[in-house]
Parts: sequence; structure tokens; C-alpha cells
Amino acid sequence: MDLYRTGLYVPGDRPDRFGSAESSGADLVVFDLEDAVAPDRKALARDAVVDHLGGRKTNAGGVHGSRPAAGALRGDPGTSIAIQVRVNPHDDADLRAVAELPRHVGIRLPKVESVAELDRAVALAPGRPVIALLESARGVVNAAALAEHPAVTALALGESDLRSEVGGEQPVLDHARLTVLFAARAAGLPAPMGSVYPAIRDHEGLRADTLRLATLGLYGRMAVHPTQLSVIGEVFAPSVADVAWAEEVLAALATGGVATLASGEMVDPAMRVRAERILHLPR
Repeated sequence: MDLYRTGLYVPGDRPDRFGSAESSGADLVVFDLEDAVAPDRKALARDAVVDHLGGRKTNAGGVHGSRPAAGALRGDPGTSIAIQVRVNPHDDADLRAVAELPRHVGIRLPKVESVAELDRAVALAPGRPVIALLESARGVVNAAALAEHPAVTALALGESDLRSEVGGEQPVLDHARLTVLFAARAAGLPAPMGSVYPAIRDHEGLRADTLRLATLGLYGRMAVHPTQLSVIGEVFAPSVADVAWAEEVLAALATGGVATLASGEMVDPAMRVRAERILHLPR
């Protein structure tokens, strides 16, 4: 199961930014053909991304069951970043273009509402991971069925579009986040990454909102600017206290049964998975 702490969108019509995005330190880079590109520049963006990624060698990440592996672009020795392309919704030309890329470049598919849309994307660009973006009430309601699709390796929310349709304040977004989280985990998928925080210079707001995502159980967040990556990374990095707790829990439960930590906290085997998850997170 692949977990990405930080993700960065880069506009597909800005090839001058491709290299800096790949060297930004983000775990995931998404080449965007959709929202970041003006309508009259879509074809130009598609060509630029295909030209850039077409000659790259990709390396598979972890595999969940029979699902395709998430793509990883090898840069300097010992480093790798995952690569995805966000296509335009219902755009066959975009999907055919991605089909020309190395097989482990992921498709970030916007505005997914039905299994039929996933089937169509897979038919046009087979054999690669699909990240289903849920950006409408119908998409959120259908999250469980979408998560079970064999090509889907992750779910994510498009919160701006969702909020425009549904309205409401923070509780509405939190409900959608939890709905998608439970759908993903029930299907054996990783916890969804958070949607972008659009106020680029508001790092305190970004930190507070990202902490909220973390308390809800999401892991990682997409960014629209490299300066946001360090804040996101800090929030989702396991703290020294978390790691120490996890190590103590596993040591205490080594003989089975119920145990008591030095702090007086009682722990039982049900806490083992949480402790193991903390220790498996990138640090």
C-alpha cells in the first residue's frame, strides 16, 4: 500500500516548471491537464506532458492485491517520486495520451461518479493505477462502490467543486472526508490524501487545516505551491512521542494479552495495528 505524505500539482502547460516540481521534495507530482490549464491551452499541455514523461523510465511501487502498482519516477540514485497525470473529465484524447506513457504513470481521474466512468477510463488507458477524484454529492455517495473497482488504487476529494455543489460549512466537508476515508479503508485502499489548500501564503491556516485532516484520519495532502510542502510534511510526520509510544506498545505486547505501559496506559492486542502503522510511516 503506497502512502504519500506530500503531493504537488504542476500545470501541464508549464514545462519550465516540470523539473523544479520533480526536485521539490514532494512524494507525488501530478501533471495537471485540467483545472490549472486554460481551455485554449489543453492540447498544448497534453503534448508537453507526453513529451516530458514519454521518455522516462518508471518503476513500480507497492501492489495491493491485483490492482496496478502506483508509478514511481526514478531520479537520482536512491530517490523516487510517484507520478500521476490529472486528465480532463470525459476526455478521451487525454486518456489515449496517457496510454502512451509508461504503464505505471497513474491517472488522476476527476469528477468520478460511477463505475461506468472508471470502466471507460480503463478501456482507453488500460493497465495503470487510477486515482478516483470525488467532487460531487453523487461521487461521495457512491464512494464505496468506486473504491472497490479493481483499477482504483486511491480515492481523493475535490473539495472546491464539492463545496460549490453542496454548500455548507466545515461539517459538510468533514462528513465527506470521513465518508471517503471509510470507503477507502473498507476496500483495502490507503487513507485518502487531503485536497489542496488554495491560500498559498497562509501557512498558519494551512497548518491548522492540515492538522484537522490528520485528526480525521486522512494521510498526506496535495499542494499547489512548493512552499506548502514543508508544512504538510511536518504535520504528517510521526512525532518522537508517537514513535516511542508505538515501540513501547509492541514491546509490551510481545508476550500477548493485556499490558500496562510505563505511563500507566493499559494496552491490548487491538492497539498493535495502530502501533505498527506509526512505525511504518516515512519519517
